[in-house]
Amino acid sequence: MQQLSENAIRVLEERYLVQDHSGKVVESPEELFHRVAKKVASAELNWGGKAEVEYWEEQFFKMMSELDFLPNSTTLMNAGTGYGQLSACFVLPIRDSLGGIFDTLKMAALVQQKGGGTGFNFSKLRPKGDRVSKHGGTSSGPVSFLELFNFSSDHVKQGGKRLGANMGILNVDHPDIFEFIRLGSNENRVRHFNLSVGISDRFMNHLETNKPWSLVNPRIGQVLNQVSPKAIWDELVFRAWESGNPGVIFLDTINSKNPTPNQGEIQATNPCGEVPLLPYESCNLGSINLSHFLKKEKGIQQPDWEKLGAVISQAIRFLDNVIEVNHFPNAKIKKATLSNRKIGLGVMGWADFLIQLGIPYASQEAVDLGAELMQFINERSYQASQELAKKRGSFPAWDQSVFAPSTPIRNATLTSIAPTGTISLIADTSSSIEPLFALAFERRNVLGKQTLPSVQPQVLTYLKQKGLFTNELLEKITHAGSCAGCKELSEEVRAILLTATEIDPIWHLKHQVAFQNYTDNAVSKTINLPATTTPEEVGEIYLKAWKLGAKGITVFRTGSGREQMLYPGVKTVKDKSFSC
Repeated sequence: MQQLSENAIRVLEERYLVQDHSGKVVESPEELFHRVAKKVASAELNWGGKAEVEYWEEQFFKMMSELDFLPNSTTLMNAGTGYGQLSACFVLPIRDSLGGIFDTLKMAALVQQKGGGTGFNFSKLRPKGDRVSKHGGTSSGPVSFLELFNFSSDHVKQGGKRLGANMGILNVDHPDIFEFIRLGSNENRVRHFNLSVGISDRFMNHLETNKPWSLVNPRIGQVLNQVSPKAIWDELVFRAWESGNPGVIFLDTINSKNPTPNQGEIQATNPCGEVPLLPYESCNLGSINLSHFLKKEKGIQQPDWEKLGAVISQAIRFLDNVIEVNHFPNAKIKKATLSNRKIGLGVMGWADFLIQLGIPYASQEAVDLGAELMQFINERSYQASQELAKKRGSFPAWDQSVFAPSTPIRNATLTSIAPTGTISLIADTSSSIEPLFALAFERRNVLGKQTLPSVQPQVLTYLKQKGLFTNELLEKITHAGSCAGCKELSEEVRAILLTATEIDPIWHLKHQVAFQNYTDNAVSKTINLPATTTPEEVGEIYLKAWKLGAKGITVFRTGSGREQMLYPGVKTVKDKSFSC
């Protein structure tokens, strides 16, 4: 089993390892991986015997315990514990009636109670001030109900471990769009929500010509007002500049890639945006730790394509098995999920991977390699799902999908790039496809308001391999979180170790699009911006994202209104505690 970092152990003990009724941890990390592997492998009994179960239990344990692959947190927390909900991502519809709203609220609470995150599109709700009855009552509007959902999440912990997470979406043609856009400026009003405006191609075309934009009452389909699309856009980008909220999702781009279009349009995503889902669908995610897929050939680091291909096949089988052993909150979610059997295999450790290869994140070489890598992962995932279909059958709604009639396949979607915030900490690698936030940083207000200091291990490894590591350099990096002022390092080395806000935003976006081009679902990525970024520059990023085919976009400007969790540099502990 791979040795775990001190921070990984702290996170596992706080959130993942089984505890007794007094809160005492009664499980080791090794036992956790055995517990999960055993439960997920038990699905093999549906198509094989005891020998197959034992074989796959061993394979699943190996790839998790060696930190080559980790599933989403809900699976790690719940598999084999009696809490059978293993899915991480849910989308729930909201009907335009008081009963419909509260039915969804109850369902969301049950999902979050067992560790799931929920996404909603509030656009079907009638606008503020609209009639609700023949007796003259008026609606309080979708924003008020979003705040109600937020209040519920404030009191329901996900899996008993963390407060609920949500995505709230309102389409750009809703009459309450300005109120929604301004909602994110006061973070405490909806602190358990990420917010996104649902943008259509038609709106973007209106924006380019400044043709008046219609705001439509969804209850009666009647135009209530016409406004300048630029007024909406300017408000949107200003609030994103100010607080990081709202982001945008490009609904037409998402639906152009919908694998089951006959089942309806996708209108919402999970809380971080990487999984667009139909109403009542849920999805299981997992991520491959790219920093473990390198090998030396003639003294030069190279991607280990053979090892990567093998783990991809195992991971797809693992995620399909999760669906089999999963418990669902209700019959509607079960039916929708089993109908399409969506899964999302992604990556973490991309920045670490590039550092070990000596490739700057801010380079076309890195972008091209990202596209090549994700194309390989997607193709191997499809091969693995097609192999599973030969024995297990295609997903039940296959005949209504883009794969019919020629391509039997087990899962309607296979790949997704999740943020991997916690599981990348367990794996001691960089998050998702993000550049390094800092070379040394603190995670604040986590695990009961604790602070977790970190120095990026791959940075230290790289410096040692190059013969550049000194205690003096470590002290500089640890204090500043960057090597920008380390003149003892060459310009080439400093370019390889650039951090998120030191990298031009266009490179963030190019990486997102490169991975999105070969990802079935979507890419959760934050475009980190320096404090000096202007609202106009945020608008340019959003516009480029649409033109380049991103499914959504989120920005975060250093020093903006939203609470930060990551802070560059380690200030709370002595630097020497990181000496190696």
